[in-house]
Amino acid sequence: MDSIQDLREKRALKAEELQILNDNGDNWTPEKEAESQKKFDKLKAEYEALTRSIERIEENLKIQAEQEAPVSNLRDIRVGMDRAEQSPFNHFGEFLQAVATSYRTSGEQRDPRLIMASTGMSEGVPSEGGFLIHKQFATEIYERIYAGAVLAPRTTRVPIGEAFNGWDYTALDESSRVTGVRHGGVRIYRLNEGGTLTASKLKFKRGELKLEKQIGLYYATDEQLKDSVALGAYMSRKFESAFAFEFDDEIFRGNGAGEPLGILNAGCLVSVAKETGQSAATIVAENIMKMFSRMYSGSLANAVWYVNQDCWPQIFQLHLAIGTGGVPLFIPAGQIANAPFGALLGRPIQPIEQASTLGTVGDIVFADFGQYITIDKGGLQADSSIHVQFLTDESTFRFILRNNGQPSPDWATALTPYKGSATVSPFVALAAR
Repeated sequence: MDSIQDLREKRALKAEELQILNDNGDNWTPEKEAESQKKFDKLKAEYEALTRSIERIEENLKIQAEQEAPVSNLRDIRVGMDRAEQSPFNHFGEFLQAVATSYRTSGEQRDPRLIMASTGMSEGVPSEGGFLIHKQFATEIYERIYAGAVLAPRTTRVPIGEAFNGWDYTALDESSRVTGVRHGGVRIYRLNEGGTLTASKLKFKRGELKLEKQIGLYYATDEQLKDSVALGAYMSRKFESAFAFEFDDEIFRGNGAGEPLGILNAGCLVSVAKETGQSAATIVAENIMKMFSRMYSGSLANAVWYVNQDCWPQIFQLHLAIGTGGVPLFIPAGQIANAPFGALLGRPIQPIEQASTLGTVGDIVFADFGQYITIDKGGLQADSSIHVQFLTDESTFRFILRNNGQPSPDWATALTPYKGSATVSPFVALAAR
């Protein structure tokens, strides 16, 4: 007999087949229409049958949980769709403590407030499955991960639905703004009376951004587990910070293999060369002005300078020499709104740890992360085991996020502007010096 996870996976496959069939609708012919409709009806019926089976099992699990729970705890039970409600646990540490107790007693003392995660294996055996973090805690932690990050909150975030494992996209293929290829080939023109019409030939590109796992482990001693309040606060804070830092780092310099494609490795990155005779490990006014000129004009209002703190001594001295005086390029903090760390040419400066050290590519970057796409699905998931660190008497907690990211499909490469020879991009870096 199929488990509920097996049924969910089968339903997801049916949903994908239905989507593919819909996507191919433009290729239907009168001869194929009847056959296609028959296939569509069959897939739809199978999808609906699987949905009914899943709903029956969820209802049975709900009834079983209510029967097994002590009467005093019935009002706290959360199963199936009810898990979206407020958690019956007082705080995150109490939840972690209940998970550890269940594993140590092989489930004999399992807290009825715990919800088993679906894994495709036996859901009744804790060592084969896991416990869902209640939505209250999972949402709080996940949202704080984004809030604690610097780059991730500035990206364009795309949530992924239940039946999908990534983001399939279709975009206009535009690498130049010159007439004839602008907007992927859209032609707008004026026509004299009796003139001949010229059709637009649009060029599209398709791609996929798949979800990838981001994982964190924590070993908690028995002593830590006894103080559930302190443990919950500590783990929440540390994992929020760690996930946020790593996600930002991947957005900035990820290689795109099983992780986000960072802007430093993206095909659309514009690299501005150093000045002739420029000393090593320096930043000069000409660097900043040329980087500013290579920023895509549509992104200037959102672009921010991201720098390594090693760059500050160079930034403080930036000015444009005029005779025996000069005009500063750097504006100290407090003189421009929304620029708490100061500004360069009117745009805010944001120091980040992920930026490279002074003199290397990535030490100073001018970027608009609104042109970067991040995807995520399902929030934060957790599992626990006492077996990994059995000899040291520690419980292991595992946290998993499914996410990914890359520059917007519109920015596979830098863009050749309508007028001008130098390419532009939302992501501009200074070459090594």
